[in-house]
Amino acid sequence: MAELEPEDQLNEQGVPRPAVPEPSTQSHTDSTIANGSMDPDNTAHSRSLAPWWHTAVLVAGILLLSLTGTKRLGAGGGLASHRMFTYGSTIAMQLVMLGWVWLGLHLRKVPFLTLYGVRRKGAKKWFLDAGVALLFWWVSLFVLGSLNLGWLTVDAAIHHQPLPMHAGKMSEVNQAQRHQVRLISQLAPEGGAEFAMWFVLCAVVGVVEETVFRGYLQSQFTAWAGGKAAYGVVFSALVFGAAHGYEGIRSMVLLAVFGALFGVLVLLRRSLRSCIYAHAWHDFVTGVTLSLLRSHHML
Repeated sequence: MAELEPEDQLNEQGVPRPAVPEPSTQSHTDSTIANGSMDPDNTAHSRSLAPWWHTAVLVAGILLLSLTGTKRLGAGGGLASHRMFTYGSTIAMQLVMLGWVWLGLHLRKVPFLTLYGVRRKGAKKWFLDAGVALLFWWVSLFVLGSLNLGWLTVDAAIHHQPLPMHAGKMSEVNQAQRHQVRLISQLAPEGGAEFAMWFVLCAVVGVVEETVFRGYLQSQFTAWAGGKAAYGVVFSALVFGAAHGYEGIRSMVLLAVFGALFGVLVLLRRSLRSCIYAHAWHDFVTGVTLSLLRSHHML
């Protein structure tokens, strides 16, 4: 004999009601990882996070800051004596940029934490993300170092100059590159107070730039491309490289590649946490290294 259906599952005619699927418990954050399309259903990624004009203003502002930074570094005056002011003003600009991103999401009523992807809880998850960040950093250094060596080799061949590793007189190309490094090294910290402020700056930059470039822009470009993650990775990486115009053309290209690697990491981890760790760590170590080289007169 067939099992009787409970009365609350029967309609007025005594026919069993069709089963209603349970509402998904997956959070909007998990399904809208603003970092590309890992979800088989790309419909969540075909909706932009903010109006187009909001993104256009953000990108224009980033490029303008890059241009003014290039001119200021090219002038070369006063950077070493005003490091604390530079650090403070950079932090302020980063927070303004973060606030602008929040405004864009607010206009579309998109939860801000959506940008950070899956939020894995527990100390083990935090340490796992830190380990992934460290491994990613080492791999990235190898990739970027190889690309840099290739760039220098081609550059030396074009200008009929010896390779940078070649003993002897430094070529004009290498002198220009060394001059650029010396200018950038003026931003490196010196003394306890500056090192403390540099640490704060790197932490803020790690959080803000990953939120802006990998969280917001990569997601926005992916949405505009109909959910195709590759477009989001590439175009956000290009903006990331262009944002560092003050470091020179070669560094802009390498940082664009670095940005693409970050974008892939986000897709794999479905979270910004490892990217934030790696970004902040990279900036901090770079500043400390430049400071040590400068103090030993190696720049």
